[in-house]
Amino acid sequence: MIERHVTFKVIPGKEQDFERLFIEEYRPAMSSMPGYVYVHLLVDSENPQLYHMVIRFRSLEEAAAWRNSVLHQSLQPKLKALYQESQVQVYEVIA
Repeated sequence: MIERHVTFKVIPGKEQDFERLFIEEYRPAMSSMPGYVYVHLLVDSENPQLYHMVIRFRSLEEAAAWRNSVLHQSLQPKLKALYQESQVQVYEVIA
């Protein structure tokens, strides 16, 4: 199993749009992919512009298939319009 942690600095005033896009489009699209385990969206309790997306897939290949999919590519412009910067970390799940 692998887990990707993506931190987003959302544009001030776009927080509700970011959450809505995640709930209505991003999560449903991702959940339709082979190897999908879960995705969670967290918001920093002290800085409401910082969001953390925790994504789990069974393998690196299945996670890459999601990132390369037509679904993901079509959602990227919508997502990128809502944040200023992002950082990604990838982990192998041990236990």
